Amino acid sequence: MTRDTKIIHRVLSNDGIRLLQVQTHLLNQQINLCHSSCSLQSSGPISNYLSTLSTWLLANPTEVVTLLITNPDSIQPSTFGEDFVSAGLDKLAYTPASTATSRDEWPTLGAMIDQGKRLVVFMDYNADFGAVPYIIDEFSNVFEDAYDTTSQDFPCTVNRTSGSPETTLMLTNHYLDYTTTIFGLQVFLSDKSKLTTTNSASGYGSIGQGVANCVDQWKRNPNFVLVDWYDSNGITPFSLVASLNGVAAPTNAVTISEFTASGSSSSSSAAASGTSQAASTKGTAKATGTSTASGGNVSSSSLSAAPASLRIPAVGTLAATLLGTALGVAWIAI
Repeated sequence: MTRDTKIIHRVLSNDGIRLLQVQTHLLNQQINLCHSSCSLQSSGPISNYLSTLSTWLLANPTEVVTLLITNPDSIQPSTFGEDFVSAGLDKLAYTPASTATSRDEWPTLGAMIDQGKRLVVFMDYNADFGAVPYIIDEFSNVFEDAYDTTSQDFPCTVNRTSGSPETTLMLTNHYLDYTTTIFGLQVFLSDKSKLTTTNSASGYGSIGQGVANCVDQWKRNPNFVLVDWYDSNGITPFSLVASLNGVAAPTNAVTISEFTASGSSSSSSAAASGTSQAASTKGTAKATGTSTASGGNVSSSSLSAAPASLRIPAVGTLAATLLGTALGVAWIAI
């Protein structure tokens, strides 16, 4: 098993992550997972990643996973579709009725499980409903607030959308950056010095504060909350999402990884969906949520298993720290 597939298994099985975020680029006529530059850091072809995801989904028939693909090269969805077909994920992917789905019209988790359509795929740019209908345009269905923020205010104001924030799902970017200059270029790096505050449940700059700002402005919880280094604070972020969804706090341990504990200057954005009570309570949660697994495992939070999602051009020693480092937390509160 490669390092990437081990990471996927850890975040899905051990830590209960249910949304994976990847950044893609075209390299040698293959779609590869890399950030900024594949020449500096490539995690290999997306086909390997999708194959691992397919294996996990087939082994866990009552789980729903969301995949968010960032597509800065504007690769054609039909090219992605070939890899989805090869992995067998086209048969597991949910296809909506139209390009845009109101946040109140998503099917329940139970319905998706019953139908065998347990993978929700979003793409930020160049999705084509007519070509590959199960690759869903993100910004017609989800709005995002500002990213790469260096302020701990996290106000939850609209930054990117092509739909109405009143009717679409909500994604808030709750990760704190600082700026520096490399080779004369200003870059954003994850502010690990404030990490335990940023990933805490309450207080200025916390996840709790960011969610509260979203509630104040939009009168509802965000559907997705993205953070860096999701394992920095143990189960604290998981417990918070459980409270937002009205379910019991998780009991399993989330171990701090060597990357989170180190002082390396890498960061990744992760997206996640939220929870329902359990897979057996069908019909209670929307499809962008996840069910709570048996045995006390934390299925209540969804995190990105993207191999490195740096927000900077990866240079020098930074490139060596990218693969499988920071993973982020996010939820849907139903």
